[in-house]
Amino acid sequence: MCVCQTMEVGKYGKNATRSGDRGVLLEPFIHQVGGHSSMMRYDDHTVCKPLITREQRFYESLPPEMKEFTPEYKGVVSVCFEGDSDGYINLVAYPYVENEALEQDDLPERDQPRRKHSRRSLHRSSSGTEHKEEKPGLASDSTESSIQETKSPRVDLHIHSDVPFQMLDGNSGLSSEKISYNPWSLRCHKQQLSRMRSESKDRKLYKFLLLENVVHHFKFPCVLDLKMGTRQHGDDASEEKAARQMKKCEQSTSATLGVRVCGMQVYQLDTGHYLCRNKYYGRGLSIEGFRNALYQYLHNGIELRKDLFEPVLAKLRSLKAVLERQASYRFYSSSLLIIYDGKDSRAGMFGERRPEARLKRVDGSVPESLQDGGSSEPGSSAQPKVDVRMIDFAHSTFKGFRDDPTVHDGPDMGYVFGLESLINIMEQMREENQ
Repeated sequence: MCVCQTMEVGKYGKNATRSGDRGVLLEPFIHQVGGHSSMMRYDDHTVCKPLITREQRFYESLPPEMKEFTPEYKGVVSVCFEGDSDGYINLVAYPYVENEALEQDDLPERDQPRRKHSRRSLHRSSSGTEHKEEKPGLASDSTESSIQETKSPRVDLHIHSDVPFQMLDGNSGLSSEKISYNPWSLRCHKQQLSRMRSESKDRKLYKFLLLENVVHHFKFPCVLDLKMGTRQHGDDASEEKAARQMKKCEQSTSATLGVRVCGMQVYQLDTGHYLCRNKYYGRGLSIEGFRNALYQYLHNGIELRKDLFEPVLAKLRSLKAVLERQASYRFYSSSLLIIYDGKDSRAGMFGERRPEARLKRVDGSVPESLQDGGSSEPGSSAQPKVDVRMIDFAHSTFKGFRDDPTVHDGPDMGYVFGLESLINIMEQMREENQ
């Protein structure tokens, strides 16, 4: 157990879980769909992740017109391990005090895990039952033993989703299970906890970024995480890492489309649970497979959400125009989140009105008994709320940023190419399903 500041966490502690009236008990963020380490819930409106200085400075220097398309940056907290009366290990956040906490950058290169990326966040462990469900390929024996050594706590009921999740991919180890949060977050959490345990003798405090929880406004958030651009490695990447990243791009739609699926969850009206995909599924997709994945993301198990085309396309076009004006900016290895509500008032009424037709139709057709429903006609209801946000800036750069030696000319055309591909595919899909 560490000794931290005893002052109360300030303006961003609203709706947070207190730990002894001093700090904020961090909880798993149940809607994480991608990345290779985990995000933490700080309060209803805020998530947090281990701080990487480059990413923090990038958030602090964002051009004003980009802020609409990024999570709000809310500051920094110090995070430490604390044991509770039952012997469980929790992560607790406290007000940040200069020089007390370390961020990921402070570790020497040789001491860091091989996969040193932007999404380095920490979760408390999940229940032992779910540990046993995982296939051996997902976590090493050392990971499992490290987690068991911490006497990891169960996830409290109040942070469970009322809607179960089901992973479609066999390599998740949970393909037939319905669990109470996205299974990808469990995988990331277990690996991150193992890394944190291995560093715990040398690191007592961690610096975490506080960021806006961009799914907070959605009751049933459907999230698509897209890795954007034709290049993923930063200018400072080693030759080995650059080669790995280039190979991933060459073997996926990153090369052909400038975008690949990194993860997704989509609420299904017919079954009442989320269907999930992970990054391994996304890496193996052809161009046609990518189109099918996008179709599935926009399908609620009963019908294609045609009402989403225009608001999503409008956001993507607006973001493209903004990025085309950002000379010298490069967003290597960043992702784009597309979010909508899987059960808005229109979709809810549809499901309640047609309970006899709760058939999963992923081939694009609507059962004959539903074709007169009229729920997808333009103007039948207010346009649905959607959001598009750029995340993960640990490898981003621009002219004059942190004295970076490499300066790029013009906008990030690899990223813009990915947006153009996404826009073109969605426009074609809209035309084909009018």
